[in-house]
Amino acid sequence: MRILLDECLPKDLARELPGHSVRTVPQAGWASISNGKLLRLIADSGKFDIFLTMDKRLPQENQTRTHPFAIVVLRAKSNRLIHVLPFAPEILRRLTGFQAGQVYVLAQPD
Repeated sequence: MRILLDECLPKDLARELPGHSVRTVPQAGWASISNGKLLRLIADSGKFDIFLTMDKRLPQENQTRTHPFAIVVLRAKSNRLIHVLPFAPEILRRLTGFQAGQVYVLAQPD
């Protein structure tokens, strides 16, 4: 899978998703771009299957059904690595089930 990590997520999360192509928004050259424009760039690039973010407003503020990638929103205590690392196993387990145009919300693991 080709995964894009939003700027709000720690780049070190990429190490926890082995076997997949993981890039960050800054690595893609899209730092500091507004959500709507960022989603269009991701869609137009055709380079990503999954967009991981912590921005819970993103799905409500933007039309997502026509995008050729899935959006996964992580609901963690904070965006610190210690709080997002517990999501890695769940993300890996569910990757093949994420469908383009859909938004998935993963809540803080216990």
